[in-house]
Amino acid sequence: MKVSKSDRPRKRQWLEQTYGPAVARAAERKERFSTLSDMPVEPLYTAEDIADVDPAIDLGFPGEYPYTRGVQASMYRGRLWTMRQFAGFGGPEDTNRRFHYLMQHGVTGLSTAFDMPTLMGRDADDPLSRGEVGREGVAVSSIADMRILFDRIPMDEVTTSMTINGPASIVWAMYLAVAQEHGIPLQRLGGTIQNDCLKEYIAQREWIVPERAAMALVVDTLRYGARETRRWNPISVSGYHIREAGATAVQELAFTLLDGLEYVRWGVDAGLDPSSFVPRMSFFFDVHNDLFEEIAKFRAARRIWAREMERRYAPANERALMLRTHAQTAGVSLTARQPYNNVVRVTLQALAAVLGGTNSLHTNSLDETYALPTEETVTLALRTQQIIAHESGVADTIDPLAGSYYVEHLTNEMEKGFERYRDEIEAMGGMVEAVERGYPQREITEASFHFQRQVEALRGQRPREQAAREARPPRRSRRTTPRSSCRRSSSARTHARRWASRCRCSRTSSASTAIRGTSDGGERRAPGGTDGAPEMKRPIRVVVAKAGLDGHDRGAKVVARGLRDAGMEVIYTGVHQTPEQVVETALQEDADAVGLSLLSGAHNYLFPRVGELMREKGMDDVLLFGGGIIPEEDIPFLRQHGVERVFPPGSSLDEIATYVRGAVADKRGRPA
Repeated sequence: MKVSKSDRPRKRQWLEQTYGPAVARAAERKERFSTLSDMPVEPLYTAEDIADVDPAIDLGFPGEYPYTRGVQASMYRGRLWTMRQFAGFGGPEDTNRRFHYLMQHGVTGLSTAFDMPTLMGRDADDPLSRGEVGREGVAVSSIADMRILFDRIPMDEVTTSMTINGPASIVWAMYLAVAQEHGIPLQRLGGTIQNDCLKEYIAQREWIVPERAAMALVVDTLRYGARETRRWNPISVSGYHIREAGATAVQELAFTLLDGLEYVRWGVDAGLDPSSFVPRMSFFFDVHNDLFEEIAKFRAARRIWAREMERRYAPANERALMLRTHAQTAGVSLTARQPYNNVVRVTLQALAAVLGGTNSLHTNSLDETYALPTEETVTLALRTQQIIAHESGVADTIDPLAGSYYVEHLTNEMEKGFERYRDEIEAMGGMVEAVERGYPQREITEASFHFQRQVEALRGQRPREQAAREARPPRRSRRTTPRSSCRRSSSARTHARRWASRCRCSRTSSASTAIRGTSDGGERRAPGGTDGAPEMKRPIRVVVAKAGLDGHDRGAKVVARGLRDAGMEVIYTGVHQTPEQVVETALQEDADAVGLSLLSGAHNYLFPRVGELMREKGMDDVLLFGGGIIPEEDIPFLRQHGVERVFPPGSSLDEIATYVRGAVADKRGRPA
């Protein structure tokens, strides 16, 4: 934007002559102001800060290139965003009832959550599915289950989103077959299958084949979708899980768009016309607490996608330049303590998504951190969207924050951050190569650890959820959240990379892990130095493990890093470990402690099973502790079955390290 010569020194003058004396008299309330992603925030933004923005080129108009202000010309004045509530639990009968309830209360699109065995391509009666069936979503093992799941659902009238990746093509085929059984032509079906394999290797860890084989499957679905299901999105490129794994907003934006561009490249290399399949690609972003940062992220995403697609392919179909996105409020921001605070968080996050121009939105329920949302809390989450739509006025004009000095500055910074990652990853040969090297995984791990330390340092400035508890709303059935050198084991894949720059693998890993690929760097050892107890002959040795099918490893990696920084030697097993593998690793590594992390709801089976195996192996002198999303009422049961301490969300790294050091010292019979 044009800045007059007289305006250019004005901000500096104000800072020196007006603002400086004011803060000298009364200090600022924080030493440093930053966004949630740690971008510095200045006290004031003026036209000087966006002097390089050309409104005609960088902003444009809604429905016109580069789509910064929205992909539709009329945006919400014409039609509101799709209100799509995520649902899935128990058997298909249970979720079908919830679908009908939601439709009766005004949802305009269905969104299906599958349980961990389904996400991993395993039947409900598979031995590795024990304790996981129906926990994080609905169990679907066959087309018979799919028939029940969508019984009496007008599949040609409601759009359906299905969050599944590894076996996406199989689950999608089941859905299409059920629609055909109902006499519905495939061309009339609308919806989305997530089918985003890259983010599984980057963040969510629910893969079933190696990267390049998975990419070939994605290309096959893109080809089929362009030919047979013109109203269906055969891929939803997901930043949500990347953000939930600990990424910053810039990392979420960059890695998601670069994933999308990688899919386009593979499709074009396979002979597909980008004008035929790219218009049916959709995106999926997280919406976190920082209102302005999130708004800027959505605006930057549309502009970047349009510019990159035009630069690389110049597609004949203008719709290939339009980034259409679903959004979901941030599950990782919810707290089990004082859960009614989550209503406020979700409202702010939903508002950010709407002000950012999302096309579809899910709002989390206040109790999702510790329970299957009740009908009451699901309804409240839906009403949050409806009140924003109909009572706040924010949907009445298009892109209302355009031209804000701060918002436009943040939008530019987002784009610059994307360009930095784009240049680095393109120099590696593209996103598949970067994932195989473990590059985005390491970036996210470091960002996650940095954020955890910031949270612990600033804990006193947030509502005191750690110190006080409110009565929780009544619940009907419990469920967890919706969602040195390197010595590799003989079965680890050859491309396994270092995690957190210093690592060593455990000696044991499953053959299935070797076949399926690790893509998080394999199993790790994070060496430490002295543990602060000079009378001990060696540092405390801790095995940090992800047992079962749960692939969400943000917490496990952060804890492993924290224990390592506390001077302990940490062996991180990687994901998808059986209880037998965890105990075998602890035995072979002569571990002093085993720490289990689990978010999938299978803790009442997996944790006691590990304890049972440890007792069978005579490991009574080895500490067993755990953490994750563990309901308080389950903790006494776990304690009775050998888990000596359970750390709930909100536990600090220092608290965990202090406990482990003291408990191990007690078991060794020496003072800590």
